Amino acid sequence: MTGVDLTTRERAVINAFQGGFPVVERPFGPAAAAMRDEGVEIDPGTILETIRDLDERGVLSRFGALVNAQEIGGAATLVAMHAPEARFDEVVEAVNSRREVAHNYEREHPSLNVWFVVSVAERERVETVLAEIEAETGQETYNLPKRREFRVEAKFYVDGPLEDGLDCTDRGPSVTPTDRETLTPAERDLVLEMQDGFPLTETPYADVAAAIGQETEWVLETVSRFDLEGKIRRIGVIPNHYKLGYTENGMTVWNVPDDLVGEVGPAVASLPFVTHCYERPRHEGVWPYNVFAMTHGRSEDESARRVEQVRETMAEYWPVEDDDWDTLFSTQILKKTGIRLAERADANTQA
Repeated sequence: MTGVDLTTRERAVINAFQGGFPVVERPFGPAAAAMRDEGVEIDPGTILETIRDLDERGVLSRFGALVNAQEIGGAATLVAMHAPEARFDEVVEAVNSRREVAHNYEREHPSLNVWFVVSVAERERVETVLAEIEAETGQETYNLPKRREFRVEAKFYVDGPLEDGLDCTDRGPSVTPTDRETLTPAERDLVLEMQDGFPLTETPYADVAAAIGQETEWVLETVSRFDLEGKIRRIGVIPNHYKLGYTENGMTVWNVPDDLVGEVGPAVASLPFVTHCYERPRHEGVWPYNVFAMTHGRSEDESARRVEQVRETMAEYWPVEDDDWDTLFSTQILKKTGIRLAERADANTQA
């Protein structure tokens, strides 16, 4: 098991605020009160200093809102393809050169060894991008769009206080969700200002408001509403899981009987170590799996145990055979730029 050395206080802060951060003008006060309520003595300034230090050391990817790009506009899809060993670098370079490709991983699989995410402002662009990649590389792509989402909650707790986390997002304004699918220009500005994290100051929401020329109260209300509407998945610390020692990244894939997916998906998603769980399409003769469940472990043994727990959960619903599933471990990160939200938000913005 590897990872950075963390103090007990740092562990408490990392655990506490993956669940949800207060949405008030000075959030570190109620954040400290919530920790003290759970037996961890700490003051607001110490929380801020701790988060700053963790961020500077790269233990956190950022502090702020985890934006749900799917709800902001445009589309994203997972794509698999084969890069022949003799042409691997050439094929990967062609894929990675596309600005629409956000993430790209090499995974252990006899044929489909390159897995990437395409993010576009208009859904119709997906097929165009894939056709262009195929024309340039001479390799077929297999589009695996999300059909149903059962869980996207990449939380990585560490041994120490508050291992179940805290959710303080109720410490904020009372708001009512809307059914509006588009963004206003002001909301678009807010999304883009938030996507790389909040300022690490005593008044992060007020600083975001000043940056986009809005009132602090409007930002507080809009962030709270976005949280309710699902445009924000959560607010708080976003860990760099590699720094925390979660180096074993296993994508388990399952050929679940179609009539059981609606039961199996939520059951697997309820396992605390499953960070992502989706239904995706099969590709006849090439890809027989329709349910994806991502697990992370801090060692090969821990990862294997977690994969086995997924298999045991699946087996409660149907007799799982060896050829009904597989685990594709990532062997290297080929590209990781994050989802480009600006174009997707712009395309979905109306006055």
